[in-house]
Amino acid sequence: MAYTSLKSAPKAFDQHKRLIVVQVAAVAAIVLLLFSRPFLSEGSNGHELVEMTGFSLVLICFLGRLWSILYVGGRKNDELVVSGPFSMTRNPLYFFSTIGVVGIGLMFGSALAAAMLGLASFLVFRFTAGREAEFLSGKFGAAYAAYAERTPRFWPNPMLYRDQDQWVFSTSALKSTFRDGLYFLALFPLIETVEYLRGAGVLPTLLTVY
Repeated sequence: MAYTSLKSAPKAFDQHKRLIVVQVAAVAAIVLLLFSRPFLSEGSNGHELVEMTGFSLVLICFLGRLWSILYVGGRKNDELVVSGPFSMTRNPLYFFSTIGVVGIGLMFGSALAAAMLGLASFLVFRFTAGREAEFLSGKFGAAYAAYAERTPRFWPNPMLYRDQDQWVFSTSALKSTFRDGLYFLALFPLIETVEYLRGAGVLPTLLTVY
């Protein structure tokens, strides 16, 4: 179900700064990947288990973001969406993105990298979610206050799930999210290539990441 308001709303939160932080973190992670190796030996059963766990989390991120954008794509700042994934958490896109970032660290075979990337992602998205909450509260007033009171900000509560029979979604938003998700999935063959080059002695190892 979606609520709309005739009340004039404040300006929507500018995502530009958040994107800069995420991009800087991504570059730092790539540098870490190129010149370090995981503590678990690459090719060992332990490493492969951690790596596949990470890939599973990235896949959950990919599918979760697609599911979420079906409900909110193209209407994020115009309607208060409270159905589907948004009935369990106010920020399912940020939740699934954080899962994906943790998965990237695990695909590298490092619990430390997964924890650091996950924490950085959580802090950035928590700040962004807070700013967005201010905007939504100003625009939707009591409707948003009631929604926020019953719905967690970040961690989903499946017991709260509810849906509606029909929903209209934005195909352009879905396509854009699908393309973004491919970047997450493309990291798997990239990591495998880096591991091969490191094993062949092409890339130097400057440090070990646990």
